[in-house]
This record gives sequence, structure tokens and C-alpha cells, in this order.
Amino acid sequence: MDAHIEKVYVPMTETAFYILLCLRKPNHGYGIAQEVKELTGGEVLLSPGTMYGSLSKMEKDKVIRFEEEVNKRKMYKITKLGEEVLKREISRIKRLYSTVCEAEAK
Repeated sequence: MDAHIEKVYVPMTETAFYILLCLRKPNHGYGIAQEVKELTGGEVLLSPGTMYGSLSKMEKDKVIRFEEEVNKRKMYKITKLGEEVLKREISRIKRLYSTVCEAEAK
């Protein structure tokens, strides 16, 4: 993982995390926003500006890729690099959760 990717994605923003999580299967911006809303019980809402700015940046960084256009919607999917970054972030979150649970048990 190069220095730029590590600097930008470790630790990851909540927006980037949810986008990568949702792009384990092909999806488009609006579909991602709806899935994030559903996953979080409406607590995280991704605005169109945030969503499309993030998708553009993430595609440039090669953590996601354009798959195809379906009904005038650009479909994206996570790349191998994106999977590596997501896996690293999930491990970090699990470690944080474990630390909190241990601290609360004391």
C-alpha cells in the first residue's frame, strides 16, 4: 500500500468506510446512499455532493473502479486495493471495540 493511500485511508472516514463496504457488490451512488441509510437505521445519510465527490476521489485513488453504466447510472465496485484498505479498517474497528469492552469490564 503506497504512502498516499495509507495517509488518506488509514484511519478511514465514515463516508469512505460505508462506500467501500457497500461496493463489495456493484452499486451506484444513489444505491449506496440508500444502503448506508438502511444499514445505519437512518443515522448516516450521505448527501449527493459528498457521495459523488467521494466516488470520484476513490476511483482516482484506485480503491474502487467503474464497472458499467446501467440505466444512466454509473456502477462501481471495490478493487483489490480497496478490499485491502477495508479489511485493515475493519481490523482497526474491531481492535477499538475490543479495547472499549475490556475497559468497561474493569
